[in-house]
Amino acid sequence: MAISLKGDQKISSVPTTKSKALRINLNSDIYGTFSEIGAGQETARNFFRSGAASGTIAKAMSAYDKDFSDAIYGVEDDKRYVTQPRLKKMLGHEIDLIEDRLSRQKHPDKLFFSYANTVTTIDFAKKFKGHGWVGIRFQLDPLEGYNEIILHLRFKETDARLQQETLGVLGVNLIYGAFYLNDNPKELVKSFYHNLSNDQLEIDMINFSGPRFMYVDNRLMSLQLLKNGMTNAVMFGPDGNNLLPAQVLYKKNILALRGSFRPVTKVNMDMFEKSKKLFLDEKKVDESKTQIIFEITLSNLTAEGKINERDFLDRAELLCSLGQNVMITSFQQYFKLVEYFSEFTKERMGLAMGVNNLIQIFDEKYYRNLSGGILEAFGKLFYRDLKVYMYPYHDQKSGEYINSENLKVHPRMKELYKFFKNNGRLINIDNIDKDILDIFSRTVLKMIINGEKGWEEMLPEGIPEIIKQKRLFGYSRTKVKK
Repeated sequence: MAISLKGDQKISSVPTTKSKALRINLNSDIYGTFSEIGAGQETARNFFRSGAASGTIAKAMSAYDKDFSDAIYGVEDDKRYVTQPRLKKMLGHEIDLIEDRLSRQKHPDKLFFSYANTVTTIDFAKKFKGHGWVGIRFQLDPLEGYNEIILHLRFKETDARLQQETLGVLGVNLIYGAFYLNDNPKELVKSFYHNLSNDQLEIDMINFSGPRFMYVDNRLMSLQLLKNGMTNAVMFGPDGNNLLPAQVLYKKNILALRGSFRPVTKVNMDMFEKSKKLFLDEKKVDESKTQIIFEITLSNLTAEGKINERDFLDRAELLCSLGQNVMITSFQQYFKLVEYFSEFTKERMGLAMGVNNLIQIFDEKYYRNLSGGILEAFGKLFYRDLKVYMYPYHDQKSGEYINSENLKVHPRMKELYKFFKNNGRLINIDNIDKDILDIFSRTVLKMIINGEKGWEEMLPEGIPEIIKQKRLFGYSRTKVKK
């Protein structure tokens, strides 16, 4: 079957689901259990149907009843079942059983694995399409520790039976990839959509761990999901591990800062601190229920024609060192970002941006693909109580400081601009440090690459040391000009 995904993946022939399952079944060393909750035993069914399953399947089970499930895997603190902690408990419990019940002396060459999923399919009213967690814990050497791959999916199909079949194919792809594509994680990620399409499911989080994946950067794997068109947004935390956006953003007040952060400068952090204070001063904004996000668009990462993975990791390294959650999205237009956030929360939202970004919002050319044009976009952008916090710009030619009071937009946009400004949707970020307004990331980057002096003073405390120590953004001690 031929498939294609977004990004740089070429159209290619891939093994069928049946042939993948059969190859695993015919491998006498691969042996494990299947534990599936919420959508039938669809993955195990593919292995049974392909033939020779007795050599692979030690046990297949579905603990559908909640009491039975709790008796086997324990009760979660939040009483929920479709969660990552639940999946990890399932994987760990089943591996422990295999190790306990099967003698290594009798099976010295067996590669044990545990596959599990816990999902909820589309509801009867077809309001919630469903989602789930899927994972595998597996060995690649009997004397080696276990590896693990865990992912989160969101169903797109509107029929429960079709969702079950999709889950079954994905499960086979995951198990096959774990054993036969583990030496190439990027290809392994692409293989999740073998015999599937983007219209069937979305994969919005993945994490690799274990001895065979010691050198895999999960942030880079997260980027692959976006690059391949498997999702529109990915997120990772300060520790570098990928996060599930829906979980982080659920019922939260959200303040987002978009930028290139190449590298992060004093201006970026000043905008962060000042907009954060303004946002938290808003009524109904509880700091304990607020999530602040540093967002980079995929188009920004591909500004030079293709994604430079090293450059991406350099940006991520610095933002993570500052303790920030980072989101990479395919949303070039702000209203699409706000729509995405609205899937997970009805609480307050804020966008912090510089003058140049605000001018782009009022540029009609970005909305030509919408039937309602810029008015439709603004309706989606401001349909709830969204605030835009505007960081001023210093016009070096005139010496003027541009904010919402003296900003010039296209004549056709004047009335629209006045409407949103006068309704309190545009908030000036005041009390800024004017001495840092002329700092630009592109200037700092050029200075670092050329070995020029003075760029350190333009960056937040501690950031220059990290750049030098880890040689980020092309920094080289030998280039530094004396």
